[in-house]
Amino acid sequence: MSRTAFVTGGTRGIGRAITERLVADGYKVAAGYAGNEAAAEACAKDLGVLIIKGNVGDFEACAAAVRKAEEALGPIDVLVNNAGITRDAMLHKMQLQQWNEVIQANLTSLFNMTRQVIDGMRERGFGRIVNISSINGQKGQMGQTNYSAAKAGLIGFTKALAQENAKKGITVNAIAPGYIDTEMVQAVPQNVLEGIISSIPVGRLGSASEIARCVAFLAADDAGFITGATLTVNGGQYIAT
Repeated sequence: MSRTAFVTGGTRGIGRAITERLVADGYKVAAGYAGNEAAAEACAKDLGVLIIKGNVGDFEACAAAVRKAEEALGPIDVLVNNAGITRDAMLHKMQLQQWNEVIQANLTSLFNMTRQVIDGMRERGFGRIVNISSINGQKGQMGQTNYSAAKAGLIGFTKALAQENAKKGITVNAIAPGYIDTEMVQAVPQNVLEGIISSIPVGRLGSASEIARCVAFLAADDAGFITGATLTVNGGQYIAT
């Protein structure tokens, strides 16, 4: 059976790698994006996926995006909540807008997107929801109280939703990547990046394809006994218990 997946933030970085992996595994994929038209068009051209522009922080925009995806591809079987932003600042300098934007995009977006698909998943007796958290949602990070709070909240959301839907054939899991070799990380000053890499026991950054492989594992039909889990993928930089 061909499954349908929706990947938010699915046209760049980790999200594009997830989209690419799911396509390779035979899924029909809708990839959401916020504004980078060039990256979205390249993703559509290279991978043959449906691209949908929208703001995951807006409930009605999410409803419209899911309607568009389901009209074109069929009911959503797999939802990957990957979209996220940073607005870094020390809390004593952080503005309310910086806080609100990150919480809206990184945490409220989970409700906005998941609420659109959960009823259908329950009715069909199958669903896979994979939420992309972060090492900084597990251990915290100076200058990222907003981001760390959102990514930690995502883990709580995952655990609660997993319990609510386990008997309906729906699994809900989180992945907490460490530092991954994406454009965002490569933009970090070289001396800072070297310090980050030196703190990772395996001695390197992760690859986006490694995160995508984890998503594919959790999204599979035969992963039905794994739910409410957080898969930590950080090269040993932070070992969660």
